[in-house]
Amino acid sequence: MLIFLLDLFEDIDNFFNKGGPVLYIIAGTTFIMWAMILDKYLYLKFSFKHDFAKAQKVWSSRSEHKSWNAHAIREKLISEVQEKINHNIPVIKTLIALLPLLGLLGTVTGMIEVFSTLAATGGGDAKSMASGVSKSTIPTMAGMVVALSGVFANTFVTQLADKENSETEERLTFED
Repeated sequence: MLIFLLDLFEDIDNFFNKGGPVLYIIAGTTFIMWAMILDKYLYLKFSFKHDFAKAQKVWSSRSEHKSWNAHAIREKLISEVQEKINHNIPVIKTLIALLPLLGLLGTVTGMIEVFSTLAATGGGDAKSMASGVSKSTIPTMAGMVVALSGVFANTFVTQLADKENSETEERLTFED
């Protein structure tokens, strides 16, 4: 088991070395994105019920629900709950859009290395050019794959958030 883990870490290290420094930026951005997605999912599954129960308790404790003031308080409660539901979703979407662009940054930096090698060797050293080619293709692939996985996860979390947003409005009822 220990040998397997050592081989795994060596393979990961080789992957990052072949991909160049932009791959570390993509990995860090990916970690942040997935931490935010997981945080949002766990909030919606567990903590949201507590926040909604507090808002519902405040609304239920009111003696009247017909006045303009009551409607304003209801809107305020709904807004506060929805703010918590939607917190960080735009940031997650931004990170998903940023990841392919970071992959393209890796492409550009890798191609600069290829052109530098071409200029220095006159095109005769294919082995040294291969390093630049891998530094241009690996980050592109990584950025696209991670962004695609983020799109699917974000779609799921956003649908869950939209469901809770609409149910929040429906459950805090008022009388006309």
